[in-house]
Amino acid sequence: MSERMNRFLGDSPGRVLVKLIVVSLVVGVVMNAFDWSPIDILYGFENFLRRIWNLGFGAIERFAAYFLLGAVVVIPCFIILRLLSYRR
Repeated sequence: MSERMNRFLGDSPGRVLVKLIVVSLVVGVVMNAFDWSPIDILYGFENFLRRIWNLGFGAIERFAAYFLLGAVVVIPCFIILRLLSYRR
């Protein structure tokens, strides 16, 4: 059981606990220096996803605008060409 636990954790439980305490302390100091909180990270992630979502729909909106702009010219030309071709 102990060998399986060590293999799962990557080291002995005591050493892993000490490493996690040291890393948590360093991360806590850095986050305090930048005045960050865990909720700020969640809001930042949510904001990032929201901006990606809006960018995607912004691209679709630009595509639709280009499509309609071209259709205003192409559709009447197509109809005129079909009418002229129909007379023959």
